Amino acid sequence: MIRALLLAALAAGPAAAQDVIFAPAATEACLAATAPRDRADCIGLSAGACVADTPGGETTVGMGACLYSELQYWDDRLNAAYGTLRAAHAATDAEMRSAGGNPPSMADALRDMQRAWIPYRDAACAYARSQWGGGTGGGPASADCLMRLTGEQALRLERELEEISRR
Repeated sequence: MIRALLLAALAAGPAAAQDVIFAPAATEACLAATAPRDRADCIGLSAGACVADTPGGETTVGMGACLYSELQYWDDRLNAAYGTLRAAHAATDAEMRSAGGNPPSMADALRDMQRAWIPYRDAACAYARSQWGGGTGGGPASADCLMRLTGEQALRLERELEEISRR
């Protein structure tokens, strides 16, 4: 879905995919220098740098392309963290079953949580878009919302992985 939204945003105006100058360096530098509880402050930094560095980046289409580029960065991190966390939970679930326990499945609960989160994210971002009354700012508002909520969810799952690795 995110790739389709990116393609739609890029097709909507003069900025082509090869014109977007996006690199996650600003976000990654911030993440490396920031305590886990404050990492959400890093979301959007690379999109901001993209807007500044991309010819036409300050246009609605340029902003949308940069925001969707960072959204894709966070979506990739989210999917990686989800897959790793789900596998870790499935292993723990199997250990518990082999030891004779029958607790609720953490892997299934994670899957169910993520499945419930996706429609929440989409509805929250549709609401952000609606506040523009059909104006051109709705696209970037929606992209910004999707980027931020996806980044926050990725960071949440990554924190859980960090906690597991400390055990």
